[in-house]
Amino acid sequence: MAPPGAGKNKSHSAKRGSTSGHGKSSKEVSLWSHWQKQYLNVAFVKSLIFDPARLPLVSWLILAAELVLNVFVVRKVPYTEIDWKAYMQECEGFLNGTTNYAELRGDTGPLVYPAGFVYIYSALYFITSHGQNIRLAQYIFIGIYLLQMGLVLRLYSKSRKLPPYVLVITTFTSYRIHSIYVLRLFNDPIAILFLYFALNAYIDNRWTLGSIFLSLGVSVKMNILLFAPAIFLMFITNLGLVKTIVQLTICGVIQLFLGAPFLLTHPWEYLKGSFDLGRIFEHKWTVNYRFLEREIFENKTFHLALLGLHVLLLIAFASPCYKYFQNYCRLRHLEAMFAPQIAAKNREVALEKKKKKEKPKPAPKKPEEKLTKEQEQFLKSFEKGIKKMSGKESAPSPVVNSSPEPPAEEAQPSKFSIHFDRATQLALLPIFLANFIGIVCARSLHYQFYVWYFHSLPYLTWFTEYSTSLKFLLLLLIEFSWNTYPSTAVSSLILHTCHIILLVGIGKKMFRKIPELSQMTKATD
Repeated sequence: MAPPGAGKNKSHSAKRGSTSGHGKSSKEVSLWSHWQKQYLNVAFVKSLIFDPARLPLVSWLILAAELVLNVFVVRKVPYTEIDWKAYMQECEGFLNGTTNYAELRGDTGPLVYPAGFVYIYSALYFITSHGQNIRLAQYIFIGIYLLQMGLVLRLYSKSRKLPPYVLVITTFTSYRIHSIYVLRLFNDPIAILFLYFALNAYIDNRWTLGSIFLSLGVSVKMNILLFAPAIFLMFITNLGLVKTIVQLTICGVIQLFLGAPFLLTHPWEYLKGSFDLGRIFEHKWTVNYRFLEREIFENKTFHLALLGLHVLLLIAFASPCYKYFQNYCRLRHLEAMFAPQIAAKNREVALEKKKKKEKPKPAPKKPEEKLTKEQEQFLKSFEKGIKKMSGKESAPSPVVNSSPEPPAEEAQPSKFSIHFDRATQLALLPIFLANFIGIVCARSLHYQFYVWYFHSLPYLTWFTEYSTSLKFLLLLLIEFSWNTYPSTAVSSLILHTCHIILLVGIGKKMFRKIPELSQMTKATD
């Protein structure tokens, strides 16, 4: 006779045996098959390549691959000394007590960068054993590169402007950019890092933090001021005059604070040395004007003509850029207005799902803020309008986010949401364009200046209505021009030609979109 409970134990043992024998419970099998259905298919792989909404995931893959690539470059490609030693010599003079910019010099000439540069490279001076540990400095610059790439990819992810494959191709095929960051150790990447910190803060409506980072970027290198006209317009449209003055004051106070040791002792030398707008560049280093004779290249009339062209282009593009910022501002206000109503709609959807599962007793409903039919219709058409402006009319609408469709008998309501961050497109384009105009009209471009606009080139190129093959050709020729060393008359002419074609393509579309921008403005009023 079997002992009491033997049959029960046998039954449990049999169940355990069935589970352990196969190695997976029915729940695990269900999860595995769901995972296979979701991700192990051609549609998912294609979405990783072509769907801008997948960029947040692809960004992590890009950063991981970039880490491996940059470490490989540092270990296998010889370091090239250009300015690092001079930077250390200039900072050494400051650390020894010299605050006269006229006396701070290195092997390549006098110190020509603002105070923020001095403090950052003084810190690197100590970290790298008085500048002798080059390998450590290179690893620090790998960190700077990865941090900046993360900030750039965050902006692209928010805007959903480009398919991931474009960023993968452009990021990994630029020899010059990787060289500038980890084989040359220029200060330009640090200035651009602060700039992208600022842009991310502005997009997140953290205006003061953004202005702090923007001013820090200017304190490392003056080229960040090329973004200033567009950022000023963004201040005016989003903040109004009074708050704009507050932000400009913050930027100015930071410059005064950082420059205080020099301004209080030798102010003229500091201003002339670090903010010298009339500095003459050496013809032998120019990337964009190799086809000019030295006399013309250094002629002040030529410089004034370029400055005049720069101002005229900024004025010409001011109207469409202002409208872009206006619509960006209005859509951000709409986001704040609709957020509680969308949340209420989703609570209602979640409650319906819960009722289907648990079937609870009916309870009195609390009054909730609901979307009217007109508001739902507006939300459904909102991103359609944004996509139309960005040339993506045929893309599926992301207004309603649904999970994979279950069988018909188990169909459940979708989650109601809208990707308001797509409005980021309206802010990024004028900002990147202002900087690009400055580059087009620059008196001279040196090789390290490529980082000033490299990460915005895919965005600007994909804004145009050119064919995909022409877009890639423009980026390829620009990369070729920056990789030609020493530069030639042909490489300089190719660079100018690509810049002009790109600027014309941007302008053609921007001015054609003005009526649509005006319609969107009326719709959101």
